[in-house]
Amino acid sequence: MGQTFVQKALARAAGVAHANVGDVLDVRADVMFSHDNTAAIIRLFKEIGATRIAYPQRVAITLDHAVPAPTTAHAQNHADIRAWVREQGIEHFYEVGRGICHQVISEEALVLPGETIFGSDSHTTHFGWLGAFGMGVGRTEMAALWATGELWIRVPETLKITLTGRLQPGVMAKDIALKVLRDLRLTGSGYRAVEFDGDTIGTLSLDERPVLPNLMAEFGAMSAYLPPDSLVFDALEAKRTRDYTPIYPDPDAAYDQTHAIDCAALPPQVAFPHQPDNVFDLTDALGQPIDQAFIGTCTGGRYEDLAAAAAVLKGKRIRSRLIVIPASAQVIQQALATGVLATLIEAGAALNTPGCGPCMGNHMGVPAPNEATISTGSRNFRGRMGTPDAPCYLANPYVVAAAAVAGCIVDPREVMA
Repeated sequence: MGQTFVQKALARAAGVAHANVGDVLDVRADVMFSHDNTAAIIRLFKEIGATRIAYPQRVAITLDHAVPAPTTAHAQNHADIRAWVREQGIEHFYEVGRGICHQVISEEALVLPGETIFGSDSHTTHFGWLGAFGMGVGRTEMAALWATGELWIRVPETLKITLTGRLQPGVMAKDIALKVLRDLRLTGSGYRAVEFDGDTIGTLSLDERPVLPNLMAEFGAMSAYLPPDSLVFDALEAKRTRDYTPIYPDPDAAYDQTHAIDCAALPPQVAFPHQPDNVFDLTDALGQPIDQAFIGTCTGGRYEDLAAAAAVLKGKRIRSRLIVIPASAQVIQQALATGVLATLIEAGAALNTPGCGPCMGNHMGVPAPNEATISTGSRNFRGRMGTPDAPCYLANPYVVAAAAVAGCIVDPREVMA
């Protein structure tokens, strides 16, 4: 019997020839990352009696969740992290303004195909777009990883999702991910790994692909994987600092469950409040009033997301306020060079520092009570954006930008006509 990607990846990371589902392995991390929660991990690290990070060259820290610091407490948190970085000699440290951890680590080529990355952020499944094993862990687990470089893992079952056909204009990878959540619900994975395959993947750009594994965190996936191809390899070549070996599942691998989506027939999807699996076709959402639109986050703040919004907004003025937070400084530079940024600003968008912003309810776009937001983000749980009584919808950037123009959810094609 052949092996799935996760069986092969965890076997590699554990230094064993073969892994069966259900095996418990001591897995070595190639990369371990944290963000603003690093200060809390430092306290746990010291509580277990550790003093030095075992492999500081494998550690990455990004300040991104509350940047620039909105309060004195956040500022002190950042100061403590900077001191720790200096004390431990951590080379891969990314300051306020560099961008969101998942985006930055991808841009810096810190993770390579076939490798294993643990992050103290639930959306670490993101790195499956590179053909890597990415898993979110808690702060206690990260403290243990700092101390030892290893973590024990049970080899999970795998859900295989086959994607076929080319997306229609105005439909994006975000819609595929929302369709998965719609079909399989929030408990659809439950500690299983996810493998994507099918001819759709080869049609998706490098900006689009991360959305798929990232959003699989929303239904409990341990990890999520896309098979890497020449597009990925070519992008990594200029920045990688070590060799790597891609990992692919065997043709006769055994799967716990399979699911298929005809992407060619997929319309834009909209997640209604207050769960990311409360998903309907765009036609069922038309007319819902919107007070604020938000384009950003690790699922919706890359260059092509901003460019999609600009295509809708060109020559228009927004009716509902529009918050735009690019995922990284590199995204800003690209959007500036191509005129995308000018189009967004001319339409009336407010541009903010790269980071998570209101996606975690800190600042830079927190809504008032009963104000409805439509977002390119990953979560719309009650209170996620900082205000319990403010409903939030999730959609792709075309739909979000069109809602900002119309003041309600509309078909982007109507705005662009």
